[in-house]
Amino acid sequence: MTRRPKSERILIGIAGGTASGKTLVSNRIFEALGDRRVIIVKQDHYYKNLSHLPWEERIRTNFDHPDAFDTPLLRRHMAALLRGETIQQPMYDFTRHLRLEETVEIGGHPIIVLEGILVLADERLRGMMDIKVFVDTDSDIRLMRRIQRDVEERGRTLASVLEQYEHFVRPMHLQFVEPSKRYADIILPEGGYNKVAIDLLRTKIVSVLAEKWPLNEEGA
Repeated sequence: MTRRPKSERILIGIAGGTASGKTLVSNRIFEALGDRRVIIVKQDHYYKNLSHLPWEERIRTNFDHPDAFDTPLLRRHMAALLRGETIQQPMYDFTRHLRLEETVEIGGHPIIVLEGILVLADERLRGMMDIKVFVDTDSDIRLMRRIQRDVEERGRTLASVLEQYEHFVRPMHLQFVEPSKRYADIILPEGGYNKVAIDLLRTKIVSVLAEKWPLNEEGA
């Protein structure tokens, strides 16, 4: 078991299946506590750099397997953020399956939200987290959302989305994502649309944060 480093900052891990609503939950936290306190880090931006592979091989990559991610880099970046340091967060082009050359500098926030399908599957990442959340959404809803997202935002065809879901997404969900739910402190049915659960999560975050970084009356 990895011992969590002492920090005035808190790390919240938000996992769940593809298109389960992780981003919406992250955004709800961001909206509730403000951009001065919250930074959102997406595991998707830590896909390994595949620029050395031709397009035909890149599109056959299993992006839902833990090996698809540069997890050592992600761990180092989370540890740095918890120490109050800034990092150069990688950016990823999902239409070409390539890591971009440019990065984004982030850091200095008391609340770090790490979202991704497999953020609870890695023991060392879990060991850094103060709160572990799993967004639990029915598979048929997740599939419909993924089709819409990948076709509209990532330039995929319906056939390619369904093929990827059948051969990679669903098997990896059953093997890696769903089992990680047992590590969650909080399971959110309906994700960001569950207002009661979001309010409870916000209260928990404020409680944990108050022990390390007290809020004033204005929440500033």
